[in-house]
Amino acid sequence: MNSDCLFCKIINRELPSDIVFEDEELLAFNDISPQAPTHMLIIPKVHVATVNDLTEADAGLLGKLVLRARTLADENGIAKSGFRLVLNCNGEGGQTVYHLHMHLLGGRQLRGLG
Repeated sequence: MNSDCLFCKIINRELPSDIVFEDEELLAFNDISPQAPTHMLIIPKVHVATVNDLTEADAGLLGKLVLRARTLADENGIAKSGFRLVLNCNGEGGQTVYHLHMHLLGGRQLRGLG
């Protein structure tokens, strides 16, 4: 854990959040500034700052993030209509909290990228 990290503080219950899922490795909560009707963040409980900090040993963790996103999409009724998963990396990639996190967005037509 990183004592200065916003998401580590959420994991440690030092900051409030609207948690929608938790197990031994992951935590998911509703985004405080949603960009779609469904906008959740799925994070590992272990502190990894960016995608650049991942190693081969983290492949299973990434798989769990994606599979949990799929399950949450299904539970929230957006799996069939479609959803988007986003991982931002560093400043120019749009990352603002330096704790690996995946955005799950859906519930409306999302604009294309590029």
